[in-house]
Amino acid sequence: MINGHGDDLYRYAEIESNFSSNVYSNVDHKGLYAHLSECLNSIMSYPEPQPYSLEKAIADSCRTGTDMVCATNGATEAIYLIAQAYRESTSAILVPTFSEYAYACQLNSHRIYKFYTFESIPDEASMIWICNPNNPTGEAYDIERITGLAKNYPGKLFIIDQSYESFTEKKLFDAADSMNYHNIVLIHSLTKQFAVPGLRIGYITAHPAIITRIRAFVKPWSVNSLAISAGTYLLNHKKEYSLDLSALLDERERVACEFRKLGVLEPWTSDTHYMLVKLRFGNAKALKEYLACEHRILIRDASNFDGLDNSYFRIAIQSPEKNDKLINAIKEWIYS
Repeated sequence: MINGHGDDLYRYAEIESNFSSNVYSNVDHKGLYAHLSECLNSIMSYPEPQPYSLEKAIADSCRTGTDMVCATNGATEAIYLIAQAYRESTSAILVPTFSEYAYACQLNSHRIYKFYTFESIPDEASMIWICNPNNPTGEAYDIERITGLAKNYPGKLFIIDQSYESFTEKKLFDAADSMNYHNIVLIHSLTKQFAVPGLRIGYITAHPAIITRIRAFVKPWSVNSLAISAGTYLLNHKKEYSLDLSALLDERERVACEFRKLGVLEPWTSDTHYMLVKLRFGNAKALKEYLACEHRILIRDASNFDGLDNSYFRIAIQSPEKNDKLINAIKEWIYS
């Protein structure tokens, strides 16, 4: 789906506070900017046809071999590659969730089922798609839950999208553990981890046999030169991007409490820095337009997520100052 995602800044003249993307933007990219300025001459040549150097950096970071890694043009390309590699399969998707799983499966002639709990996984499905932590709900399932599914359903392939793995305190599946499972594929996102959505850097980790199958559908030069350079730099400078996750999650809970006090908003329980919120009256589209036009604040209208309606919106926590501006702007909308 081309349209209908968050972070649609291009639709508005001026936005000062962007809550619509699940990217935490309070980061210092000065080192990255300086590094990329020295790499600009690389745009005069084709990038590596397969991003070998980036995959080596990823493998080193994950403590795996490069035969277990496939770098992609963002996590979205990873989703479409997996769906293509297993074309005409029967897929089941845990909803509500990111819409691109369904679109990728439709494009590749999958038969699609949707389920709402792990107890209702369809027997007919050969592929199970789970976003963990989930977008838009923020719910995360720990490693015991995922490995339990893999063991209980050895004949099914589990696609676990861990794009937001850096933003939860729950212990998730480790890429290095993939070697022990022939039916788990993990999707990762440097875009989310390092707040570089414009560069589109993702990767897949899985058993080498699965990676070999997926690689057959990768187009040459799918990851550009600057993305390769940036991804390698970021992985080599992870300590400079250390996040006080506990403080960020505390701030999310503070905002959720302020929302509840308004009596009109129902925040969902979340294990991450973002949360889904239900309006008891009004609709998310009207609130979004009001905040954007009157306060230069952008939120995510979540009404187009499967299973949700026009009463839902999603935000990702930012700085306390920006969060307070959002709370006060929503108050103004309610009482107006």
